Order: sequence, then C-alpha cells, then structure tokens
Amino acid sequence: MQIDLHKYTQFVQAITSPTSENTFDLIRRIEELQDGTPNFKVALMLTAYTGLAGEAGEFSEIFKKVIFHNKDFTEETRAHAAKELGDIIWYWTNACRALGLDPNEVIANNVTKLEDRYPGGKFSAAASEFRKDGDI
Repeated sequence: MQIDLHKYTQFVQAITSPTSENTFDLIRRIEELQDGTPNFKVALMLTAYTGLAGEAGEFSEIFKKVIFHNKDFTEETRAHAAKELGDIIWYWTNACRALGLDPNEVIANNVTKLEDRYPGGKFSAAASEFRKDGDI
C-alpha cells in the first residue's frame, strides 16, 4: 500500500477534534470541566497524566537499555529506577487528588479487584485474559 503523507495529514486534520486543534476551544473546555464537574481538578489532572506518561517512559527506558542494549544492571541502575518510581507515585498521588480520590481506597479497591480475578492468590493466564463482566 502506497501512502501519501500529504493526504494522510489532511485525513488526520479532518478527524481531529476542535478542542485538539484550537487553543481557545481547549481553554473553553477546561473552563467547562472546571466549573461543571465536581471532584475533577483539571489543571492538576493535566499535570498528573502528562507527568505519569513521561515518568513511565523514563522508567521503561532504564530497563529497555538493560534488556535490549545489554547495559549492566547495577546498583546505580537500581537507584535510578527507584527515583523514577518515586516520581511516578508523586504524579499518581496528584491524579488521585485531581479526582478527589483517597489513595488508600484506590489501592484497596485494586487489591479487591485482583483477589476476585485471581482466586486463591495465584496468577492464571486464563483469568488474566477471560475476565468477568465489569472487570477492567
């Protein structure tokens, strides 16, 4: 299949939301969300999700180099990973704050979900792929 990147760019532009295209539409949407959505701190969420994505990428990069680039796993590598995990938890906590969630409840609910998914506390490939309704 031959792709014409100019045509593809036109296609992408046609299916991109106005909020993604126009700063004023974005600002208006942020204001709508901030004013009309309880328990959702938009600015804090912007910080949280962009930070989580960036820090997760930095964490992944460490182990990409260890596994695929044959870099040694050293105490320095481990310490670097720990620092990135600290950054991840900082942004994760801000995501909880942005949504008005108690971080302890988020973890407790996750444990309950996983205990239900894996009865007896044992991993099963089948259970990981064929989940009950509502298990996300």
